[in-house]
Amino acid sequence: MIAGLVLAAGESSRMGIDKALLPYRGRTFLETILHTLKGAGVERRAVVLGHHAEEIQKALGPLEAEIIVNHDYPKGQTSSLQTGLRALINPDLDAILLCLVDHPAVRAEVLRKLIQCSRESAPPVIIPTFRGRHGHPVVIKRELFQELLDLRPGQGANIVIRKYHDATCLVETDEPGILLDVDDPETYRRLVTSP
Repeated sequence: MIAGLVLAAGESSRMGIDKALLPYRGRTFLETILHTLKGAGVERRAVVLGHHAEEIQKALGPLEAEIIVNHDYPKGQTSSLQTGLRALINPDLDAILLCLVDHPAVRAEVLRKLIQCSRESAPPVIIPTFRGRHGHPVVIKRELFQELLDLRPGQGANIVIRKYHDATCLVETDEPGILLDVDDPETYRRLVTSP
């Protein structure tokens, strides 16, 4: 089984508002990503919240996902990844589809391609690309979970991912949204005004 894990615990300091709640095409960023995961056939979906966790849950109401709260979110994104992994790990979990809340502009078709690659060739890491540039979300297989859990604060998941560069499956897509990291008001403006 592949589980979708959405990291949405950060403070959104450059944006000035919680990115999970930003509107995009009739839904919030977080709702959009969960809807896309569901559309791609990902049955188990989980969200890691941290900063303003209660407010986000109240604003969005019931979500079709497990809610995991990372009380150590000030330690950075890796602590949220580790908190989410610990909550998800069970004998049936083969991989996670790691999504970041600031990458809402990815279609379900892209996720299906990543999942297909995971099932067909079983590489440790699967990364979507657009015109040769690496994007998100990323599939990470079970054999790397312990290495992710062993990362220290301040170390990013890229340390583990880069280690397996030669075994990584790169999936070329026609989806520029995999590169779009909505981190500030200007990037958000470009996102919502693009066709």
